[in-house]
Amino acid sequence: MRNVLYPKLAATNIKKNGKTYFPYLLTCILTVMMFYDLLLVSTNSALDTMPGASQLRLILNFAVTITGGFSAIFLFYTNSFLVRQRKKEMGLYQVLGMDKTNLTKMMVWESIYTAGAGILGGILTGIVFGRLIFLVLLKLIRFDVAFQFSVEPEAILISAGLFGAIFLVILIWNIFQVQRVNPVELLQGGKKGEKEPKANWLIAVIGILLLGSGYYIAQTTESPLSAITKFFIAVILVIFGTYALFTAGSVALLKLLKKNKAYYYKTKHFVSVSGLIYRMKQNAVGLANICIMSTIVLVLISATASLYIGQENIMNTRFKTEFSATSDETTPENIQAMERIVQEETQSRGLEIIYEQKYRYVPLSAMKYDNQLKFDTDSGSGYDADAMRGLYVIPLADYNALEGTDISLAPDEVLTYFPDEEFDSGEIVLGKENYHVKENLKESNLQKKKEADVTKNIYLVMADDAAVEHVIQLYGPTKIPITMQYLLNFDMKGNDTAKSEALESMKARMETSGEVQSCYVEYREAYAQEFYGVYGGFFFLGIFVGFLFLMATVLIIYYKQISEGYDDKDRYQIMQKVGMSKKEVKGSIHSQILTVFFVPLLMAILHVTVAFKPITKLLLVFNLSDTHLSMMCTIGVSAVFAVFYVIVFAITSREYYKIVK
Repeated sequence: MRNVLYPKLAATNIKKNGKTYFPYLLTCILTVMMFYDLLLVSTNSALDTMPGASQLRLILNFAVTITGGFSAIFLFYTNSFLVRQRKKEMGLYQVLGMDKTNLTKMMVWESIYTAGAGILGGILTGIVFGRLIFLVLLKLIRFDVAFQFSVEPEAILISAGLFGAIFLVILIWNIFQVQRVNPVELLQGGKKGEKEPKANWLIAVIGILLLGSGYYIAQTTESPLSAITKFFIAVILVIFGTYALFTAGSVALLKLLKKNKAYYYKTKHFVSVSGLIYRMKQNAVGLANICIMSTIVLVLISATASLYIGQENIMNTRFKTEFSATSDETTPENIQAMERIVQEETQSRGLEIIYEQKYRYVPLSAMKYDNQLKFDTDSGSGYDADAMRGLYVIPLADYNALEGTDISLAPDEVLTYFPDEEFDSGEIVLGKENYHVKENLKESNLQKKKEADVTKNIYLVMADDAAVEHVIQLYGPTKIPITMQYLLNFDMKGNDTAKSEALESMKARMETSGEVQSCYVEYREAYAQEFYGVYGGFFFLGIFVGFLFLMATVLIIYYKQISEGYDDKDRYQIMQKVGMSKKEVKGSIHSQILTVFFVPLLMAILHVTVAFKPITKLLLVFNLSDTHLSMMCTIGVSAVFAVFYVIVFAITSREYYKIVK
């Protein structure tokens, strides 16, 4: 008889607590489904047939790891809301005669039902929607491939094993929570914390300093290279600053308002400020979580959407011309062979070269401080990402041939070209040697246009090959020998089919036929599909992981509304007993609820606004230089999210008002 009692009691409890359990079960099912489908897609053999398969699989495996890790945190966190709402119920069971062993058995059955429904429902839903999700991915990466859909036992076992372990840990934690407290504490579990919170000014000040420091780092980041590390530091500071401000800063601010007697002792302000002090104590961490997750959703989706929509801009930034060939064999014979192949392939197909860029150069790197270029090979020079520049040293003969000029230079003279910044010094220090700047070029064909590269570029034109070799000696020894290279870039016009044939033939002849020595060729068309795969994969990752965080945000808002409803049920009655009308009570509490739930949204939008500058620098690492596009994507995603947030708040508010009435 007892063996039947616990399963029945567990089923009754889940049904009775449907308002809190069913959203949790739905979330479990969706989380398992997302993990299973990501795992299924990432291990599908059809991926191996497409260009960029290794990068795409890496992105998908990263998404699987994030989804699995966050699922554990997310389910554990949302479970805490269930436990809080049911503490009184658990205490009542003990008062009625059930001991903690009986409660444990009942909780085990509840977990079996929850885990079984979540895992089985998630995997079945994943099987149903698996094909659709894979087809969406293929659409995003613009690739047609035969997809052999099948139920993968390995994916099922991994999904069931992971989430089974998560639910087991949650069960152990729940049992521990019930076992360590007495029935009286359980009965009062939902009403703990009614003592007015003290304002912790130290934490509030630390929060302001952390947030300010994070914002300052974000706004002073200039180099895409430094943005990678600085943005990570700024994110950590902002996260801790946000938690500190929500937990201590909000209470401190409200305490200041309370001390202002002229403001506080008005009916409207008195009730609102007092109510908000208690609400912030109980909800600070949850609201900070909503703020952080909202920020993650906004940044993730807007950044990946920018990358996906801006693929053509990325292609144009990455590939400056239709065709690019580089060889580190700069003998006249090798250069002539490269140019001959281009001439033969274009002329035989009736194509015309409309832009050409060809010259020898030495690629180096240096750190720029005013008019001094310090090599990173110099002892004690260190590494400064903000000062790092790409340095290209070109012989004068090649420059004159490129520009059609007849300039002459002394051995200690140079021409300088800074396409990305201003430079007006009459001297430039290269390593430890001074050079006289004969002319600061304002425009040059050395760089086709002002390009948004990861690092800013500097071009130095030296008197002759010997002067260039001297710069290599100044640079010092490196692991890979530095040599002169020959660059051949061009655009052409003509029939698209003829273009494709010519590009493919030129690549084959220069790289593998033996006609040209040590040559590397790339052209836009050959890498287009690989780019679509990588950036489509990023967008897929952004949508998937963004939806996961969005789902967490929605559930936390829902549970917060439910818990606020139960807390405010007594407050409604107390406020009416002290003489306030129903309209005044409802207006006061409604304004408090609005304040509590919309502060995280406003804070998240502020975070994203401040983060926009370093995000655009990070996107530059992925070759996206269209800042206007990034801005429009960020504004669009933020607007849609804000509307969605309001809708979720409005829907969940219905449950709140049902409870308080």
